[in-house]
Amino acid sequence: MAQNKPSSVSSKKKAPVRKKKAKPDQSKLMVELKDSLDQEKEKYLRLFAEFENFKKRTLKERIELFKTAGQEVMSSLLPVLDDFDRATSQFSKGGDEKDIEGFILIKNKFDDILKSNGLQETKTKIGDVFDAEIHEAITQIPAQEDSQKGKIIDIVEKGYQLGEKIIRYPKVVVGQ
Repeated sequence: MAQNKPSSVSSKKKAPVRKKKAKPDQSKLMVELKDSLDQEKEKYLRLFAEFENFKKRTLKERIELFKTAGQEVMSSLLPVLDDFDRATSQFSKGGDEKDIEGFILIKNKFDDILKSNGLQETKTKIGDVFDAEIHEAITQIPAQEDSQKGKIIDIVEKGYQLGEKIIRYPKVVVGQ
């Protein structure tokens, strides 16, 4: 037992010396660990924020896709709608009243179905200022008055939009 005491005493004396050297190492290690932890937290927060932005962006894109999913079908039906409009204007000039009523009922039903699927007519009136963002100028003619310059003189073909997206620009004649 006597031999164990001197070795334990000698180890006690050496231990405080090691602790003094170890404390600065431990404090450096703690600082490094805290820095590393802070860096990892920062990376985590950035990654989390990036993921949240990704989720929001994909949700927005998905909603936009659903809104405009029928765009091709709607675009292919627009010439039929134009034909209905032309036929309606021709029938109103003369014809059998019952035929005209039936035809108009079919056209109104067709219009209602398209509207229920999100199709809207682009609001364009004669006299509006021409805007290249929402109108397509097919020709320019000399304006009869200065007040008609840069304004829509005639609407050749209606424009339509599906939701917020324009799928066919209104074709207009612009005063020059």
